Amino acid sequence: MRAAANSVVHIDDDRFRVTEWQFAPGAETGWHRHGHDYVIVPLCDGQLVLDLPGGQKATASLTQGVPYSRREGVEHNVTNGSDGAPLAFLEVEVVDGALAHRRQATMTAMMAAFNARDVEGVMACMAADCAFHASAGPEAEGQRHIGRDAVRQATAAVFEAFPEAAWTDGMHVVAGDTGLSSWLFVGRRPDGSPVDVRGCDVFGFDGDLIAVKDSYRKARG
Repeated sequence: MRAAANSVVHIDDDRFRVTEWQFAPGAETGWHRHGHDYVIVPLCDGQLVLDLPGGQKATASLTQGVPYSRREGVEHNVTNGSDGAPLAFLEVEVVDGALAHRRQATMTAMMAAFNARDVEGVMACMAADCAFHASAGPEAEGQRHIGRDAVRQATAAVFEAFPEAAWTDGMHVVAGDTGLSSWLFVGRRPDGSPVDVRGCDVFGFDGDLIAVKDSYRKARG
């Protein structure tokens, strides 16, 4: 059995994870799959031996201070292949891209829940402390619905106001803690009259979930 490499996490926030790996002679990381894009910054010269899927092997030469990058999905076991010398490097993982993907998936799930007329599916996308600002109402923000109970009731009211409704042509973008979904709303009112207007939702996020859903909709003249 080879010795295990030691790891020390220096930074772990919503954008980066920086880990220092320290290898005694012959030490290994163990098999792992990288879930993020990453950069390796060697702290000394050395040689890595890489065990790869399918029984393949490769080597990588390290030069102190000369970085290289890899994409997520790399799977391997990394061993210190230097001749009797310890080695170390920094692994810098870019984690904010993963958070943006999860937030985008939340917006996609919310649109699907609205199209399925699934109130609880909508609420599964909302944070514990959440709010819904409707596209119209007495305040500058529209009608504000604060808290999960109020948001649940407001969502059910939307479905009641439009017995037929579909949010189509959905596009979702995430920038930091803000998301934007644009759509074409097509439906019918209770009296049977049709409606088709473009609009968007501006989302504020708390982690992976939506803390604020702020709706805007075109009004036909």
